[in-house]
Amino acid sequence: MSKRKAMPSGGSTAVPTTGKRAARPSFEKPRGFFGLSDRATTWILAAVLAVWAGALRLYKLGHVKTLIFDEVYYVRDAYTLLREGHERAWAKDISKAAFERGDIDSYLPDPQYVVHPPVGKWVIALGEWALGADNPWGWRITVAVLGTLGVLLLFFTVRRLLQNTALAFLAGYLLSIDGVHLTHSRTSLLDLILGFFCLLAFYFLLRDRDHFRDALGRIEGAGEGFGHVTGVRWWRIAAGVSLGLACGVKWSGLYFLAVFGIMTVLWDWTARKRYGDPRWKLRGFALDAIPAFFAMVGSAFMTYVLSWSGWFASQGGYFRNWAAENAHASNPVSEALLSLWHYHEEMYSFHVGLDSTHTYAAKPWLWLLQLRPTSFYYESYTYGEAGCEVEKCSAAITNIGNPLIWWFGTFALLVTLIVAIAKRNGTGAAILSGIIAGYLPWFQYLDRTIFQFYSVVFEPWLIMAIVFVFALMFGGHAASRARKRIALLAIASLVVTMTLMSIFWWPLWTAQVIPYDLWRAHMWFDSWI
Repeated sequence: MSKRKAMPSGGSTAVPTTGKRAARPSFEKPRGFFGLSDRATTWILAAVLAVWAGALRLYKLGHVKTLIFDEVYYVRDAYTLLREGHERAWAKDISKAAFERGDIDSYLPDPQYVVHPPVGKWVIALGEWALGADNPWGWRITVAVLGTLGVLLLFFTVRRLLQNTALAFLAGYLLSIDGVHLTHSRTSLLDLILGFFCLLAFYFLLRDRDHFRDALGRIEGAGEGFGHVTGVRWWRIAAGVSLGLACGVKWSGLYFLAVFGIMTVLWDWTARKRYGDPRWKLRGFALDAIPAFFAMVGSAFMTYVLSWSGWFASQGGYFRNWAAENAHASNPVSEALLSLWHYHEEMYSFHVGLDSTHTYAAKPWLWLLQLRPTSFYYESYTYGEAGCEVEKCSAAITNIGNPLIWWFGTFALLVTLIVAIAKRNGTGAAILSGIIAGYLPWFQYLDRTIFQFYSVVFEPWLIMAIVFVFALMFGGHAASRARKRIALLAIASLVVTMTLMSIFWWPLWTAQVIPYDLWRAHMWFDSWI
């Protein structure tokens, strides 16, 4: 008997309804372009994306020399983390202006009460360590680099998910030119960092899925050969570490941990059944689900706790000595852990009780259509100021996505949902997992102060839905040439229009000084002002 071929990494994960082994779909491997090998083509396109995305994100990165929006919190917290191991307080009346002038050591000896874990701020601190905290490049460089890497990561993720290098390149390109991702990449906030680690975990789980399927495909015969088909699931552990880092940026990473944990187990069960394992339910639970819990949740938990190492190592952190001061511990280890637990209780109370009004607060049903963007920065100028050549000028950083990308993406998500349910399409379901984890949970918090810019976390999956619909437009291998030509023309026209729209919005994403009338021409709806 010849060895079974490994199941392709793309395609549906619908399970057969009969006890016979289902025929596995044949899936053509990605091919290179212009006579090049697929490997050479992949790395050439990756390099092009890296240069392109990096140029957009680094262009005049230090142009705005003030702390933008919530940079006022995270940039300064990052610096005190770097210097003291924990966040320090700043005098409210002088700290922002002093920091912007380069007086970066004007923080107070008191600890700062913060409501987000430290990983995102450590990422920002890395740039301040490398380029200095007394200039905007130092504040923003690591987030800009991470934004560039996020574009590359989406390219490799979509290539593995759809087995199509051209569509993967298109996905990376669309993410690179969208305003939500671009403005986040040029501003030191936490949400892009959170999204990067979530996407990294998704990529690792795809690698784990394909490795597991390959292992099943190498098994001779059926029966007991389906036991321990693989050793340590290192890719799954890596995903757990990534999700632990995500939770260490913001607690909303917990939703990705829960959804992705379920998704990876369902992948294993589906693969076992499809490859003819007669005990796929039992083995899927005992050999896949239970180890998956410990591999992902365990590694995520350990990573999260370790992310607080600076707080543990210093004695000046907020609530660091709470347990000892309240006689709740008998040794240093339990004292530190109980103090950290109390700190988390206080942070949780803050988050669930956050209902203060804010000009740019936006309910989640507005996010997909980008109906209430967040203004990160706005300055007005008159003739002669900052190069203004008309009576009145504006310079803005508006966290609004390319309208066509987001509006078509909303339609693409609906199509993906229909295909995932009606066709039991596993690829569509995998794409929806990022939306379920990154978007739907916010509907639980309608009374809280939340913002549309949180959408950067799940944006990569919206882009995946777009290129998934593009793939559906092309049809399968049996599709006629006429259909493929029409699809190619439609997609090319759409992408060109998206590109032109990004060019139109570029000044409002990068704080270019433009006539006020031109700025006003971008405000298509009153809710955009």
